[in-house]
Amino acid sequence: MIRGVIFDIDGTLVDSVDLHARAWQETFRHFGREIPFDCVRAQIGKGGDQLLPALLPEDVVRDRGEQIEAYRSDHYKRVYLPEDRAFPSVRELFERLRADGKRLALASSARGDELEAYNRITRVGDLIEAESSSDDAERSKPHPDIFQAALGRLGGLGPDEVLVVGDTPYDAEAAAKAGIRAVGLTCGGWPEEQLRAAGCVAVYRDPVDLLGRYERSPLARGA
Repeated sequence: MIRGVIFDIDGTLVDSVDLHARAWQETFRHFGREIPFDCVRAQIGKGGDQLLPALLPEDVVRDRGEQIEAYRSDHYKRVYLPEDRAFPSVRELFERLRADGKRLALASSARGDELEAYNRITRVGDLIEAESSSDDAERSKPHPDIFQAALGRLGGLGPDEVLVVGDTPYDAEAAAKAGIRAVGLTCGGWPEEQLRAAGCVAVYRDPVDLLGRYERSPLARGA
């Protein structure tokens, strides 16, 4: 039986994937690296510790990685965070889950201060029991650390009693490594076939679609 649900945020609850990609692309440009938008976007969902090695030479990551990440974080918060908007029906979905007795957590590759802003944007801060960010993990997605931290903070639940809801293959891969099944949403831009190939047991369009089909979803039936 499913007793808890752990949600990713960017691309799952908040329409922010393109904004993050732009912030990273502009950050790379600031440091003299021109990387195509689509290449950057394909890495969104990872934290900087995993994203940078996928896009930059090893010596650049070693010598300037922390500086690049700090610049990106500040740039995103100043320029793009004010543009972030929650997808429709996020709070209604969380209310439905709570009414069904589910315990809820947020788990994001974002930093802790960004997570605070997302609680305001999504309006679900009063409905969640736990949260974890990249500040709580040695490695970000697709490693399992962030989901393991969230599961630990829920307390008393085993991996088989929890589902992860995310929008990228990295979410599904990280969940699988933590022994947790994943449900995918395509509102972050990844197609259904890639989410299923990464291990998602079910895929929905967005929070509206998941809420509308809740009674037959894995969240309700625990299947």
